[in-house]
Amino acid sequence: MTEATYPQCRIVPARFLNPETVERLLNRILEVGGIRRLVLNGPRLPTTVPYGPARGTPNPHPMRKVIRVGDQDMELQVHVGTILLELEDRSYIDPIRQACDEVFVKFPYGFTEGKFIKTQATVSDYAKYGPDADTFILGMTDPKSRGGPLIIQGLK
Repeated sequence: MTEATYPQCRIVPARFLNPETVERLLNRILEVGGIRRLVLNGPRLPTTVPYGPARGTPNPHPMRKVIRVGDQDMELQVHVGTILLELEDRSYIDPIRQACDEVFVKFPYGFTEGKFIKTQATVSDYAKYGPDADTFILGMTDPKSRGGPLIIQGLK
């Protein structure tokens, strides 16, 4: 049995993104469609200060906001610096690149194709989800996160 490989893309803006820009980009990408999996990477925005003299106090970071993607609200837990996409086929690459061109008008970004999301279970996947993990969440595990991945339904 042959294993299907899906095209993957990485979008790397020249700077960290504000929640409003992330919301606009994700909604635009969602309109294009063809997204199998999507990962937002960046430094974590903890809700409380994790160490130091202020340990345990609330961390009022302005970049941790609730954004609306499609018809679903999601809280940003990272300051988005990189967006990884796995697509259904290569025909969606150019429309997604055009969506990025529309959103990133004030600063440049990089758009590369390659393999960026793991397709086989990692040790973190096994530890968090067990041997019968769903193939859609493989390689997307944050070992420090207590929550699971957020699933956003498309517009189909």
